Amino acid sequence: MAENTELENPQVIDWNAFTDFRDGLVDTAPKIENLLAELKQTPQDLSRITLLFRLFHNIKGDAGLCRLPFVIPLVHGVETLLGRMRTGELPFSDLLAEVILLTLDRLEQTIELLSENESAAALALPALALGLEGIAAQPLENIDSSAIRLIENVTGFRPGLSVLPQRNASLAVRNIAERHEDLNFFHQLALQLEARSPLFQGRTARNLELALETNKEAGSRVDPAQLEAAVYLHDLGMMFLPESSWLQVEQLSLEAREKLKLHPQWGAGLAARMVGWQEAAIMVMQHHEKPNGSGYPNQLSHHEIVDGAKILAIIDAFDAILLKHSHRGQQRSMLRAIAEINASDRQFAAEWIAPFNRVIRNMLENK
Repeated sequence: MAENTELENPQVIDWNAFTDFRDGLVDTAPKIENLLAELKQTPQDLSRITLLFRLFHNIKGDAGLCRLPFVIPLVHGVETLLGRMRTGELPFSDLLAEVILLTLDRLEQTIELLSENESAAALALPALALGLEGIAAQPLENIDSSAIRLIENVTGFRPGLSVLPQRNASLAVRNIAERHEDLNFFHQLALQLEARSPLFQGRTARNLELALETNKEAGSRVDPAQLEAAVYLHDLGMMFLPESSWLQVEQLSLEAREKLKLHPQWGAGLAARMVGWQEAAIMVMQHHEKPNGSGYPNQLSHHEIVDGAKILAIIDAFDAILLKHSHRGQQRSMLRAIAEINASDRQFAAEWIAPFNRVIRNMLENK
């Protein structure tokens, strides 16, 4: 383990290297959050556990290169836990997800404080590192009690036992008023994006109607409230990118395209941190994945993509085609847009194209 002084009072040795590490963590943290949200839905998914392990391993490697020794014992403890999960020795649980998120949060807070030349002494990093080392060595029957003790020692709060079986309370048990407030908040965020361009006017309502009707046409296989939240949040991350990246239809540079691929992580990260919206977070994170595995950010294959994300992919592409026609001075044509979607059917889940077509047909006939 790093010397206690390094954990009690972390220091920056090389500011250029520190900046590189901080920028890398900004990209990596949302990926970790969303993988954890996905694992809460599919806790036995070894591919996601392996990806999570690699992300933390990369953080540790970057910390060594950037001369930030205090990072290494924190990440090493998480690595050890994930390594045991990869072998099947230790099951993924919501409580261990809380431990991993706490570690990530403290790491981000430390980096933020150091960037402002402030002390990170109040973050209890020695207690966190010691607790992680302790959990990693515990037999299975002692894992939960050790995790609870770690969280209490670091934060001062003891997590309730309800964290063990079902940390992320579902919408079904949440107060209806709270659910409505959350959706209203998400809606207001979507309208802020819509206000960025006259071409976006009505986009949110149009996309919501298409998504909900497509879902209904297929037998409401997706929770409508989760889908509604995902519609509102799926492009929220665009607001953190230069407008030139998403308000133009001309060919983007390679660098601009790579930055554009970051946008699902921010909307998904917001949803993942709010109680009861983990399903929406996964939909947002995956809405640019493609059935053939060529999408982003995780190159998932057809069976790994949730239905809500498959719906969003079609709706998002349909809207982009309408926007492209408007940019070219042409009248928005629903008929032309649906024809283009069907001509590109390999980009989308075939089982959702048919219900989407029926929704569009009904709209055209009822005009």
